[in-house]
Amino acid sequence: MDKVECVVIGAGVIGLAVARRLAQAGREVILLEATEAIGTVTSSRNSEVIHAGIYYKAGSLMARMCVGGKRALYQYCRDHGIPHRNCGKLIVATSPKETEKLQSIRAHAEANGVDDLQTLSGADARALEPALNCDAALLSPSTGIIDSHAYMLALRGDAEEAGAACAFHTPLLHARAVGGRIELDAGGDAPMSLECRLLVNAAGLSAPAVARSIDGMPIEQIPPAYLAKGNYFSCSARAPFSRLIYPVPEPGGLGVHLTLDMAGQARFGPDVEWIEKVDYTVDPARAERFYPAIRRYWPTLPDGALMPSYSGIRPKIVPPAVATQDFLIQGPREHGVEGLINLFGIESPGLTSSLAIADYVGELAGV
Repeated sequence: MDKVECVVIGAGVIGLAVARRLAQAGREVILLEATEAIGTVTSSRNSEVIHAGIYYKAGSLMARMCVGGKRALYQYCRDHGIPHRNCGKLIVATSPKETEKLQSIRAHAEANGVDDLQTLSGADARALEPALNCDAALLSPSTGIIDSHAYMLALRGDAEEAGAACAFHTPLLHARAVGGRIELDAGGDAPMSLECRLLVNAAGLSAPAVARSIDGMPIEQIPPAYLAKGNYFSCSARAPFSRLIYPVPEPGGLGVHLTLDMAGQARFGPDVEWIEKVDYTVDPARAERFYPAIRRYWPTLPDGALMPSYSGIRPKIVPPAVATQDFLIQGPREHGVEGLINLFGIESPGLTSSLAIADYVGELAGV
């Protein structure tokens, strides 16, 4: 049986960032990916937003990783020439009742270390975005957008330059903890058996299933898997905005918000539905509920302008009745399996947090 220091399961943005971190620390790393390429699942189906860290529970891993990861990600983009834009975001209140909520949103953000929010009057907000309808707004200058695929390519390049190897079409079949090491069997076109000292489960949607395939991993420490599908629509009309536009949050979510891609094309979403199995189809009829929500802040949205764009599925570890979840990063101290680190529930802001999560995993691994 071949031996290697570290195996990372999953070549999404988190697995790539972790493999890079470990390889650059001088560790021998193999990255196993069940599909044909990097970032083909959750990492290729997100809004590509660099989040500021405004809404997450104070003190949570999401809040800490997002705020620290945001700074690291902007620096990484500058250093590596990754296409990105620090365009900013407006959180808009379209009624006096919503305006009353802005101060509490700002206070919550400041508790998370987001200290750059600016309170704007409706007139000030419209001076920035003339097509906007609002009573007042918060400006988040540190929100931005990124070319996520270019970012993942750079992470892979860094990891491979530091000696990491990627094995595609190579799903993990089974693993077992044996005497301080982990033995694993991988399938695919070139089945292999490996022994490693560190196994990092960064399998995204499949992370709970991967954990269940590891003999010795306590079942009671593995969270259940839920699938929350977000449906997004593009716009045939050119949206007259240079910043992201988010409504004041509503119960159960952040509302129908406007994000931009690197070409300036507007995307609206998400319309969330909880599903039993992976399904990325977008029902065009779902657009009908978007129009009234969008027209609260963009009144001139033309009829018939919304078209199905894409959907993404968040790796939830809490059921629909639970409003929020946090990242769950388990090391041996939590589950008792030496050499195993599990990453569960790494949903948004996972992309923004990726470098900070990788550093956290590195610290758990002692590198």
